[in-house]
Order: sequence, then structure tokens, then C-alpha cells
Amino acid sequence: MLKNVAALLLDEVHPFELGVLCEVFGLDRSDVGLPVHDFAVVSAEGPQLRTHAGFTISTPYGLDRLDEADLIAVPAGSHFTDRGYPEEVLDALRRAVDRGARVMSVCSGAYVLGAAGLLDGRRCTTHWRHAAELARRFPRAVVEPDVLYVDDGQVITSAGTAAGIDACLHLVRQAYGPDTANAIARRMVVPPHRDGGQAQYIERPLPRTSCDTVGETLVWMERHLDQDMTVEQLAAQAHMSPRTFARRFQQETGTTPYRWLLRQRVLLAQHLLETSDETVDTIAGRTGFGTAAALRHQFVRSLGTTPNTYRRTFRGPTTAIGAA
Repeated sequence: MLKNVAALLLDEVHPFELGVLCEVFGLDRSDVGLPVHDFAVVSAEGPQLRTHAGFTISTPYGLDRLDEADLIAVPAGSHFTDRGYPEEVLDALRRAVDRGARVMSVCSGAYVLGAAGLLDGRRCTTHWRHAAELARRFPRAVVEPDVLYVDDGQVITSAGTAAGIDACLHLVRQAYGPDTANAIARRMVVPPHRDGGQAQYIERPLPRTSCDTVGETLVWMERHLDQDMTVEQLAAQAHMSPRTFARRFQQETGTTPYRWLLRQRVLLAQHLLETSDETVDTIAGRTGFGTAAALRHQFVRSLGTTPNTYRRTFRGPTTAIGAA
């Protein structure tokens, strides 16, 4: 059942994330045969709430409105990563799950669910910038930082901002089928399903080491990403035995030479896809993958999307893409 939906707001709520919930569940689209929800915006902290954008929101609904909701959705808000929450809010969320309702978070709203203990033992996600802190603050949660949303039974969590749309459409698809989800997506002018996860949006600058032992070798590797490399060759470059080099590399970078090299090649491919018109075949050669098929394989493994889809997302359509 997904008839009664409540958006649970705390002070300094983010309007966009709230707007996502209102757009998917709060609009009457019965004129085109789409389902109508009994939707309410509920305040957890008084009849008037501040938004982080400088205006206020007022609503007549208090926490008692949550007792009848099939779905309670918590949008993001400022300082959710380090603030406390009223115990009556957390109790209301626990009661909802106990009676069989579902709860959902958008972006940093996951911290509210975590504070209620609802992420314990469950898979979950949040915006990639907050994922490490979520895992630290709620160590019993199974945080998946690279995905757009996670459906773990009664608890659904989504990544930053627009990933809330993905999670909402997922719930609509479950409740009413793909035709309804597709129709709502068309009305919103968004894709009904996005490829990949939020790994493709994470900022990952080239890592640098503060140690001198393998520093020069890292620079050399960055400049020769198009070449084949073995641990033996890299060890000779660093004037070490292969075993010593592998140990020092792991100590100073936190990863193996192979994984470090693979990540730098993917990063370079991302940069070239965003900034150049080179074909995927050419980019595969420049980044050391050799073929477009090999680049595509590693791209999907690392980012959850293909080179062409990534390029369309971050650069727009181009006529010089090639096969991928």
C-alpha cells in the first residue's frame, strides 16, 4: 500500500529535497489516470520551520499525522550530520516501522533514520560527501556510498538531491508498476531510471603521497598511463626489489600498484570524456586500456556506467564518440 504519504520536516530543511517529495506524491494527476496520494507535510519542530534558503514553511500537521502514513519521507536539512533530534520524532519513526509502514530518507535525512536506530543492520546510503561520517556515526549500518538509493525492506535511503527522485520513482514502480512510474517521470521530464550510481559524481582528484619513497615513481606512472607496467618494472624504477616496492607502495598509498594505476586510468578517461571530442577508442589507447571494450568494462566496474553515458551526462551529446 502506498496511499498515505507524509514528509517529515525538521528545522533548516532543504527546499529542493522537500520539493521532490511534493512533486512525486503531492500532485493530483488523476486527470491522466495516475494515482492520487493523501499527502501531508509534517513539522517535527513547531508549526513554522526555517529552510536553509532563508524562507519559512508553515504547516498545520504535527507528529500525530505520521501515525496513519504508509510512507514517511525525511528530506535533507542543514547540519543533519552533527545535530541532535527530538526523541518524540525518533519514537514516531520507530512506531511507524513497528506497525509495518515504510520510512525513506533523501540525502542527509539518513542521519535522522540512523538516530532512530533504523539503519542498524541495514544497507543504506546518503550523499557521497556524508557517507563516511554516516558509517562512523552509526557503525551498525551497512553504508553503500556509490549507489543512488538503497531499498532494504521497510527502510529506503537515497543519495544526494536528485537521487531522491530515483528512490521515489522506485517506490511508485513497486506500488503501481512501471507504466505509472514512467508516466510520472514523463510529466516531471526526468528519466524513469538512471544508469550507474553516484560513484560517477564523486570528486576524486589524483591522490598524492607525502612520503618520498615512492613519490617519484607515482609521478612517472601518472605520465605514462598509456604504457603497460609491471611491479617488476616499477620496482626497478624505484630502485627496490619487487617485494619491498609492493610493501612500501601499500604503506604509503593505502592500495596496490595495480589498483592505483587502474584508478588513475579511469580518472584520466573521465577527464578526457568530459573535455575532449576524442573517440572512446582513442581514449582507451591514451589511458592504457587498449580497446574500447576494455575501457567500458573497467568503467562499468568502477563507476557503474558506460563511457558514452558518462559523456552524455557530463558533457552533452557529441558527434565524435565512437564505439562503447
